[in-house]
Amino acid sequence: MSRGKPPILSPLLVCAGLLLSACGGAARGGPALTVYSGQHEQTTALLVAAFEKQSGIAVSVRSGDEATLGNQILQEGESSPADVFYTENTPVLEALAKRGLLAEVSASTLASVRRSDSSAQRDWVGVSARVSALVYDPSQLASTQLPASILELAEPRWKGKLGFAPSETDFQPLLSAIVKLDGTATAERWLRGLQSNGRIYPDNEAVVNQVNNGESAAGPINSYYWYRLRDETGSRGTHSALHYYAPGDPGDLVDVSGAAVLRASSHKAAAQAFLAFLISRTGQETIAHSHSYEYPLRPGVSPAAGLPALSALRPAALTPAQLGDGGAALALEQKLGLL
Repeated sequence: MSRGKPPILSPLLVCAGLLLSACGGAARGGPALTVYSGQHEQTTALLVAAFEKQSGIAVSVRSGDEATLGNQILQEGESSPADVFYTENTPVLEALAKRGLLAEVSASTLASVRRSDSSAQRDWVGVSARVSALVYDPSQLASTQLPASILELAEPRWKGKLGFAPSETDFQPLLSAIVKLDGTATAERWLRGLQSNGRIYPDNEAVVNQVNNGESAAGPINSYYWYRLRDETGSRGTHSALHYYAPGDPGDLVDVSGAAVLRASSHKAAAQAFLAFLISRTGQETIAHSHSYEYPLRPGVSPAAGLPALSALRPAALTPAQLGDGGAALALEQKLGLL
């Protein structure tokens, strides 16, 4: 993580590190479409393989942290080799859209998901969603001790019990939700409370692992991290559980994953076809069965078995457009020295 010179694109600069990987292109005599992906590598690989088989279009994937990739797109500008940018969170897409780097998404693609799950300016489409929750250790916390609101985690009674990952790109939409619903002053008090009460981890995988191991009693995460841990450890190795906050709480945030076509793309037709595939029934069912434990956004496609229905959770009524580019959240984290 960079702490030196100020970021060129502040809402994007969170972590460092970039991993390059090719998916299928070499077998077809060279890639015709380049995807920059901040999404789960396993899920992305499945989607790319299915798209290549269906379309005959070869794809090369550059995987890495979405903030790093977003900054790279900014620096590459009109010379970027990227045709598609596929992300876990929408703030990075909003930040690039503000700088005019994204092309308009096909109307038929946008029409396949709820309008509120995509860009208000039509320059990215929502692909899947995840919901935030609290992972906790039942041996340390009784059900009566669990918070009704995520804001309670700033209270003194949580001193020494929390783990959190402020440098995670998933953390910024959560903080943005608190800013939007409760104001910047409340968000800053909450963040200071977490600093005082909690132990900082590098990412949400570490948070869920350490809660499962008993090092921390609880931590705010996206729920899919816990489901993936459960798959890895099995029932005997799972010593933690998920808690959802009261309906409408900012802690019950539905965060959307999205994809966009780059304005500088040399293969816009293929790029639009890839976006259309992501939200097609085949693409959405691939996501649902990929063990990423994200929610498909296309109506009529069910999520993985065992996931609670979003309607049952009654999450905070916030759209990606209302969350914006994450700038206010990032500024708070920088102010408090968390980035």
